[in-house]
Amino acid sequence: MKKNQGFTLIELMIVVVIIGLLASLVAPEMFGKVSSTKRKTAATQMNMFQTSLDTYRLDLGTYPNSLNELVSSEKTGWDGPYLPKAVPLDPWGHPYHYELRQGGSSFELLAYGSDGQLGGEGESEDVVHQ
Repeated sequence: MKKNQGFTLIELMIVVVIIGLLASLVAPEMFGKVSSTKRKTAATQMNMFQTSLDTYRLDLGTYPNSLNELVSSEKTGWDGPYLPKAVPLDPWGHPYHYELRQGGSSFELLAYGSDGQLGGEGESEDVVHQ
């Protein structure tokens, strides 16, 4: 008599349950990394904006009225583009908030987080350029 060589249904179900348990332990840890990576990406992009904004200010004497002036402008003394491409959206797909302050001598730059609105906690917390 020939012996069947294969897995029984019970053995397969046990393996599936073990894989499911492992996935339920690992998945939350991995998804938690996604939000921190987006925050780091936003901070890195804002540092790039800072460098471009400072260069713009050296050329024209004040910061631009909008981030789009880093890419193209008709102002006298403009020596750009100061960014290699169009102004990117933040990692959550929203535009960065840029506000000129104190007569053009300072600015506020932030990303509103996943909700796209001022304030919030957790993944919705704003990323503020320091």
